[in-house]
Amino acid sequence: MRLLVGLVSWRGAFLVLALLSLIWVLVWLWYFRDVPAAPPLTAEELATLPLRSRGNATKPVPWFKLFRRMLPVTAVDFCYGWTLWLFLSWIPSFFYQNYQQNLMQSAFYSAGVFLAGVIGDTLGGVVSDQILQRTGDRTAARRNVIVAGMLGGFLFLIPVMLVHDVNVAAASLAAAFFSVELVVAPIWAVPMDIAPKYSGSASGMMNFGFGVAGIISPFVFGYLIDRTGSWTLAVRRLNLSLVDWCRPRVSNAPAVRADSGCVCEGNYSHDFESWAERRMRTVTSAFGTGTDMPTY
Repeated sequence: MRLLVGLVSWRGAFLVLALLSLIWVLVWLWYFRDVPAAPPLTAEELATLPLRSRGNATKPVPWFKLFRRMLPVTAVDFCYGWTLWLFLSWIPSFFYQNYQQNLMQSAFYSAGVFLAGVIGDTLGGVVSDQILQRTGDRTAARRNVIVAGMLGGFLFLIPVMLVHDVNVAAASLAAAFFSVELVVAPIWAVPMDIAPKYSGSASGMMNFGFGVAGIISPFVFGYLIDRTGSWTLAVRRLNLSLVDWCRPRVSNAPAVRADSGCVCEGNYSHDFESWAERRMRTVTSAFGTGTDMPTY
């Protein structure tokens, strides 16, 4: 957007985006098929798809069971959304104000960060599918990519807090955004894995956390900058938001069996679980275990 503003002014930038959006709509209307009965899908692939709709279904949506099942996934999507909305809202201003870059320089660095995120969006889905095809483990295909993305975002933000160099910051933010965006494809597959018959309702529940994060996180980040006068401290808070759900918790409870409702694996013999183990356990409780997760 800032590149367009520098080239064609504010009004011109909106006109260009409107024209590109119109072209995309026309392409979508021409290409999209509500029922994918034509190539590029094969007959075998079509046979694996669910029925087109629930128009003849008589069972109501099990709202309470679905809510309990989707609540941990909603929390994870909130954490992802918290980070995404901060990037979208504040990265251009971060380069412009914290490193005194001009408008074009700020746009250049910001575009590099967001391009890395686009690559992460695509690669996350590819990797998740490859894990599923290789192992047949739906849980690992979703959970492991999500955990790796969150932890990668945390690790790559550390140099931004320790080194005041615009090139280091740009590279680190790009790597962090790439990692966080790995989450997108697998987390959107989770509602269809958990509740294939009610995937629309399950997806809406999950995306509620994302929407709430979009309302809160830009305001909180701006408030921290105003109160502390430091972008570095605000970025540190962002990093804590990525890892807070990975914090160690004291736990003396025995491991819970997978068939008891709260799914987790392993026998933790210590007085505490490492933050990675705990988060793997939390996400497992959201997504089930193995390939036989209960579905609705």
